[in-house]
Amino acid sequence: MLKKRRLLCLALGSTSLLTACGFKLRGSLLGNDLPFKTLYIEIPPTSTLGVELRRNIRGSGEVQLKEIREEAEAILAVTSETREKVILSLNSQGRVREFAIHYRVTIRVLDNKNAELLPPTQISLRRDVTYNEDQVLAKEAEEVMLYKDMQSDAVQQILRRVASIQRPTSAATPQ
Repeated sequence: MLKKRRLLCLALGSTSLLTACGFKLRGSLLGNDLPFKTLYIEIPPTSTLGVELRRNIRGSGEVQLKEIREEAEAILAVTSETREKVILSLNSQGRVREFAIHYRVTIRVLDNKNAELLPPTQISLRRDVTYNEDQVLAKEAEEVMLYKDMQSDAVQQILRRVASIQRPTSAATPQ
C-alpha cells in the first residue's frame, strides 16, 4: 500500500514538474494561426520531396491541400532541389577517404494574388561520410539513407518556415 502511494506521488510530482517547465508533447509543426487554410504545392507529384511534404501537411489536418492553383489561398513553390557530392580527403594512394553530401532546397510562398509571403529561401543540409572501398555497397546504401534523412529534415524545416509566415497587415493610414 505504501509502495503504491509512493509511485502515485512520484508520478504526480514528475507530471507537475514537466508541466511547470513548459514541456508539452510535440504536435503538429503547423500552427493553428496560419494566415491561410488552403495550400497548393507547386512541385511534381512524383517527386519524393513533394510526396513527403504533402503527407506531412495532410497529417497535420490544419491546412487543406488543393489540386488547382487558383483555388488555394497560398502557393508553396519548390523552385530548386539539388544533391551534390564533394570529396573532402584522399588517402596516400589518391583514393577517396571522406566526402560530403549536400542537399539544397529552395522554396518560396506566394498568396493567390502572387504577393510574396516568403521570399526565395534556401534550406541547405550537409553530411560528412567516410568511404572504404572494401564496403562499397554498404557505403552506397548509407549515402541513400543519409539523403532520405536530409530530405525528411528539409521537409520539417519547410513546414516550420511556412508556419512562421505572417501575412502583411494592410493598415490604413490616418488622415
